[in-house]
Amino acid sequence: MKHDFSTARTLVDVRGLEIGFADANDGQPLVRGVDLTIRAGECVALVGESGSGKSLTARSLIGLAGHGARIAARQFVIDGRHALQFRERDWRGVRGGFAGLVMQDALVSLDPLRTVGAEIEETLALHSPSGSRKARRARVHETMRDVGMPEPERRAQQYAHELSGGLRQRALIASAIVAGPALVIADEPTTALDMTVQAQILDVLAARLREGVGMLLVSHDLAVVAEVADRVLVMHRGEVVESGATHDVLRNPAHAYTRRLIAAQPSAHSRGQRLTSARFDAGAHSAPQGRADAASLIVRDPLPPRQSTARETLLQVEALGKRYGRRGARYATAGSAADAGDFVALDDVSFDVQRGEVVGIVGESGSGKSTCAKLVLGLATPSAGQVRFLGAHWNGEGAREPARRALRPKLQYIPQDPLSSFDPRYCVRQLLEEALSTAGLGAQQVRDRTVELLEQVGLDARYLERRPLSLSGGQRQRVAIARALAPQPALIVCDEPVSALDVYVQAQVLDLLGTLQAELGLSLLFISHDLDVIRHVSDRVLVFKDGRVVEAGDAQRLFVAPRHAYTRLLMSSAPSLRRAKEEGSAGRAREVEPLAG
Repeated sequence: MKHDFSTARTLVDVRGLEIGFADANDGQPLVRGVDLTIRAGECVALVGESGSGKSLTARSLIGLAGHGARIAARQFVIDGRHALQFRERDWRGVRGGFAGLVMQDALVSLDPLRTVGAEIEETLALHSPSGSRKARRARVHETMRDVGMPEPERRAQQYAHELSGGLRQRALIASAIVAGPALVIADEPTTALDMTVQAQILDVLAARLREGVGMLLVSHDLAVVAEVADRVLVMHRGEVVESGATHDVLRNPAHAYTRRLIAAQPSAHSRGQRLTSARFDAGAHSAPQGRADAASLIVRDPLPPRQSTARETLLQVEALGKRYGRRGARYATAGSAADAGDFVALDDVSFDVQRGEVVGIVGESGSGKSTCAKLVLGLATPSAGQVRFLGAHWNGEGAREPARRALRPKLQYIPQDPLSSFDPRYCVRQLLEEALSTAGLGAQQVRDRTVELLEQVGLDARYLERRPLSLSGGQRQRVAIARALAPQPALIVCDEPVSALDVYVQAQVLDLLGTLQAELGLSLLFISHDLDVIRHVSDRVLVFKDGRVVEAGDAQRLFVAPRHAYTRLLMSSAPSLRRAKEEGSAGRAREVEPLAG
C-alpha cells in the first residue's frame, strides 16, 4: 500500500544542495546536487555506503554539518523558512523544537553524568520554558512510556550505563521527540542492535510516522529501510544516483550502484558464494510471471571449495555456567548453591566445534553470547562446567593460565570494534609483529610474514606504517583479521565482526572470511545478531536466550523449520528485505511481541 503525501505539510524542501570544506576533497564539494523533500507523516531514507554523504546531508538540515562547512543550494527551506542565512541562534530554535535528532550510539550520545530523565527534560526546558518543572517531568514520563520504556519514573532516575542498549536508544528517541518536533532525523538508529530490540525501535519510529511526524532515516541497512521508508534516495560519492518509492527502487533498481548494494546483502541463497561478485543477469532465471525483480536476477561466483578435513573436535564446551553476584550478594563458585540474588549469565551450555566448521551463535543482547565467547577464550572463569581445546583442559575448575599459554596462539579473536582493541600508538606493522612474537621468526622473516598477512587480507605493504585512526572501518577490520591469522590458529572467535560496517564493506569482509576459512581450513565460532549473516556463513547454529541454548542444529534446517518459539520470534522480528518487497510497502503495521527490558 502506497501513501499519498502530496497534500501534506512540507517540512523540508531542498534543491541543488552542495556541501564542502576548504581543506577536504581538494576544495571540491563532498555533497553535490542533492534534491530532498520531506512532508509530514512521510519517511524518506538516505542509503549508501560509508562516505557517500548521507550523514552530512542529514546534519545540514539542522545546522550541524560541521565547523567550516560551506553550504550552497538553489533552495534550502526548513520549516517554511529560507535557512541558508540562519545564524546559530536560528538553528538552536530548529534543533529540538522543529527537528529532533536520533543518533547511532546512544551510550556516547547520552550524557554519562546526568540521569536519563534530566537529559530528556533539558529539551523541554529549552523549548517549553513556560511550563512548571512538575509538568515537564510528567511530560518526560509520558514520552518515555510512549517509546516503550517500562517503569518510566524509575528509569528516569537511572544513568545511561545502567540501561540496556534498547532502553538507551529509546531514551535517545524520547529526548528527540519530547518537545513535539515535526521532523525526526534518525541517523543509523538501529545499527549494532540485536534483532528484537531493532524491531522494537522500528515500531517506535513507525508510531511517530502514524502520528504525522516526518522522518529522515539514514541507514546502510536496506532491510531496515524497506520496513519503514516511503521513499528512498540512494547516495554514492556525494550524489543521489537513484530515488523513488522504496518498493520500486528495491524491487527494480535502475542504477548499477543500487543493484550492487542490493546484491551485496547476504540472503538465503547466498551461502557458499562471493557477495561482492554479485551481478545482474536478465537471462539468468525465468521468474514466475509478474514476479521478476532484482533478487531473481542476481548471479554470484562461488567461494573456493573447502579443504577436506578428517572429523576432529577442536573445541568442547560442557555444561558451562557463569553467575555474577549482585551488589551485596556473594559470588557463587563452581559447585556451590547460588544466591537467589545472583545474575545467571550462562547456564548449562554445551556444544562443540569441529575442524573446518563454522558454528554460528545468535541471540538478543544479554542472552549470553559474549559471555560464552569470553569463557571460550579463557578470559573469564566459569562458575560451572569446563572447556576443552585441542584435547587439553582449557577452562574450568583447575585450569590455569600458565598451562594454556602454549596453546593461546591456536585460539584467536576478531572483535566487533577493532579500533578500540588496537593500541593507537602502534602502526599496522607493530600490531602484526606483536601477533607474531610467539612464532620464533627472525627479523626479516617477520617482515616478510607481515607483508604476506596484509596481502592475504587484500591489503599491501603500503599499509605497514599506517596507524589505526588513518584507516577506514573495512581496512581496520582486515588488519584485525590479519592479526588473528598471524599465529596460524586452528579456531577464531568472531564477535560481531561486521555489525557496524556498511553493506558493501560487510560483503567484502564476509567474502574474505569465507575465502580464508576455505583455503586454510579454519574453524570459526561466529557471533552475530544478524540472522542473514549467520545463515550465510554458518554450518550449524546455536540460538541463545537468557543464558541457555534453546535450539541448535544445521543452519539450513534451523532457518527453514525453526522448532523453538523464541527462534521463530527472532526470525519474525528481523527486518527482511525480501518480505518488504513482497508486501510492496513499508511494513509500518508489523507488530513484534514486546520483550522485557
